[in-house]
Amino acid sequence: QVQLVESGGGLVQPGGSLRLSCAASGSILSINPMGWYRQAPGKERELVAVITSPGSTNYADSVKGRFTISRDNAKKTVYLQMNSLKPEDTAVYYCSLHQLRFYWGQGTQVTVSS
Repeated sequence: QVQLVESGGGLVQPGGSLRLSCAASGSILSINPMGWYRQAPGKERELVAVITSPGSTNYADSVKGRFTISRDNAKKTVYLQMNSLKPEDTAVYYCSLHQLRFYWGQGTQVTVSS
């Protein structure tokens, strides 16, 4: 059974940084895409970044140049380094795995506010 557990969210001032982690358990094929989505209050869930193996990445235009996604297949972990955070980045961030179906983590809150 696949499970995804996120960590690393919190409150940060505008311009600050956070690093999210998502640890996967269960049978994971490293070739399958993993990614991060986010959902702000009153808005639909949107793709933030996705990574495949051996490392092809794709980002939402709103985060290009500020966020970096990476993965450690040995640890079954995907990361999201978020720099130059803005108030509009405030959302619940969800980790995802696409392996025959989508798997989701429980989400971690990121709040950018002074």
